[in-house]
Amino acid sequence: MQATGTTQATDRSGLLVPALFIATIFLSASLLFFVQPLFTRIVLPQIGGSPAIWTTAMLFFQTTLIAGYLYAHLLTRRLAVRAQIRVHLAVWAVALICLPLAIPDGWSFDPQGNAVWQTLLLFALGVGLPFFALAANAPLIQFWYGRSGGPSAHDPYFLYGASNLGSLAALLGFPLVAEPLFGATSIGIGWAAGYIVLGAFLLFSGLCAQGPTAAPRKTTAQVTTGGPGFRRLAHWAFLAFIPSSLMLGVTSKISLDLGSFPLIWVVPLALYLLTFVLSFSNRRLFGATVFRALTAAFLLFMALTFFGALGRTLDWSSVGLLVLGFFIVALYAHRKLYEARPDAAHLTTFYLTMSVGGALGGVFNSLVAPVLFDTLIEAGVTVVLAGFLLLRREERSIPLPRALTRGAAFGLVAAIPANLIALVFVPANWTATVLFLLAAGIVCLHLLRRDAVQVYAAAVTLFVIAALHLPDTALMRDRSFFGTHIVAEEAGMRIYGNGTTAHGAQRLRDDSAERPEPLFYYHENGPMGQVMTSQRAERAQSVGIVGLGVGSLACYAQDHQEWQFYEIDALVDEVARTPDYFRFVTACTPDAPTHLGDARIVLEAQQGLTYDILVIDAYSSDSVPVHLTTREALALYMNRLAPDGVLVFHISNRYYEIDRPLGRAAADLGLVGRIQEYKGNAKTDPGDTASTVITLSRSRAALGDLAGDPRWQPLGDDGGRVWTDDFANLLSIMKR
Repeated sequence: MQATGTTQATDRSGLLVPALFIATIFLSASLLFFVQPLFTRIVLPQIGGSPAIWTTAMLFFQTTLIAGYLYAHLLTRRLAVRAQIRVHLAVWAVALICLPLAIPDGWSFDPQGNAVWQTLLLFALGVGLPFFALAANAPLIQFWYGRSGGPSAHDPYFLYGASNLGSLAALLGFPLVAEPLFGATSIGIGWAAGYIVLGAFLLFSGLCAQGPTAAPRKTTAQVTTGGPGFRRLAHWAFLAFIPSSLMLGVTSKISLDLGSFPLIWVVPLALYLLTFVLSFSNRRLFGATVFRALTAAFLLFMALTFFGALGRTLDWSSVGLLVLGFFIVALYAHRKLYEARPDAAHLTTFYLTMSVGGALGGVFNSLVAPVLFDTLIEAGVTVVLAGFLLLRREERSIPLPRALTRGAAFGLVAAIPANLIALVFVPANWTATVLFLLAAGIVCLHLLRRDAVQVYAAAVTLFVIAALHLPDTALMRDRSFFGTHIVAEEAGMRIYGNGTTAHGAQRLRDDSAERPEPLFYYHENGPMGQVMTSQRAERAQSVGIVGLGVGSLACYAQDHQEWQFYEIDALVDEVARTPDYFRFVTACTPDAPTHLGDARIVLEAQQGLTYDILVIDAYSSDSVPVHLTTREALALYMNRLAPDGVLVFHISNRYYEIDRPLGRAAADLGLVGRIQEYKGNAKTDPGDTASTVITLSRSRAALGDLAGDPRWQPLGDDGGRVWTDDFANLLSIMKR
């Protein structure tokens, strides 16, 4: 009986120990991924909502993650488990001074200062310590489990699956559950409570690592002898780099072509985390041969997509295939990463290297690519690099550098006659040129068939040469920290676009006109044209425009008026003020200044400024700058208006009903609102397109002749919760 009781106690212990560690790492990962969107949401009204701010925030989180992994690595290398527990709990306790999460006292944003460094400082002061403590937990908890004597303690990598499940739960939970139901303040309090509870889990996990059943601690000599060399570290980093970079590239491509609708960034990131869950286990989803062939097929499809061979834009079916392709490639890379894992003695080194590789993917896409490329080509480059995943060492007959050089040389030599034949017999025919290059590729495949690396290098060379032949009618193509930009001529118009959204156009015949005609959303027949040509506008002395575009509205300016523009992207201002592209600003308001920066921050600093008409034109890219739509934002705009001033919102959008939060805020502030959903007349005039515009004022009389215009309907209040700097719910206004 006593032996049976001992066995039952041992069984319970064998279940409780892994359950405790799984719960600890799950909670820690959930808090880690939850705090990223949470703190960014808290500080959004203070630092602005530009893509640059989000990119900078991710740079901070990735850098701090590396610091956390390095700390965990040094902790496990230098200290005994008992000392590790004491040090880490001390770090956890010190981070409590940052709770609840908030903007640090005394911090303020300087519009004239460097936004990147100010944002990094804000995140470091506000959330740096808690995030650092959480970042160290994944490798540290797994190391402790390896010393706990629990089941599979010799191979604790299964806990990484639980970690990524926690990350996935938090990633989906924030936008789907927390944000729609609670304000940022309430969510922050709940997060702080979870962080405090985590301290108890860390303590008990640490005690298990040094309890009576714990595995004996290896000496320093045992741990450090035979560590992984540089080549192996580089291999781990490369395997982590590919999925990280590809995730960002796929997200950018989809956002560019289809718009930033709800959860667009969540799907690739959720699949990215899911591949860790599926890969870091002993289960296999596919046989090795099938998996390799499937990955190769999707890599080819993704290469054709990213280099534009299947068209410049995506439809929903190609989006589905692109996301599926990313999932398969990421799963393949992470599986190879799992298979290349070291023994538990080098666990922290493995995770540190893996975090560096993932961060390098972010650095390449967010910082390096905008400098090197003028289009979103970085995803195509990553796909080409991902081809290395399919190459096996036994399929190479000569050293790797020599194989790559020889294969590329074969491809280049084969391309010369293919291009000459195409030039002589079918000049300016891209399809025929590609077919000749394909024939050259078949010849290379036959000649180099004994060495897969050489075949790969030749194929990549020919593919790049084919991509260079893609027809491109753009007059200007460039990118900034805020997105891609293109100016092209089509149907008698010169059009400026960002992604699939046209931000303005000018008729080619207006190159010599005294005042170019505003087109698209700004056509004189549309609601923006009606406002700017109304009797109320004729009386206006001062006009402010938030969102420059190509400056179409400038040609509604009258001689007695003073105009000012607000634009976040200096490249947009450059395009608008280049007469060879567009003449609206230079012809109609050449002396009007452009205030660069986030409009809300700039307006906040312009004390004493008032406008008769203030136009908010920041909603035509199919995303919603939430911080420009809250009750506090509207209150700021009204403070910058004269007593009888008119506030105008251009809210044309394919995915969101922005009139709903604006209607709620207007009712809450006691404002009079009107809305017009103009259908356009594009069949007879391609420059007369549909648009939706809202006007707000303190009284009906302030609207002047617009108040009685039957084309303008009263702006309703749907009774929903008012958006504030603390609360906003994008899912609730998505078009159905």
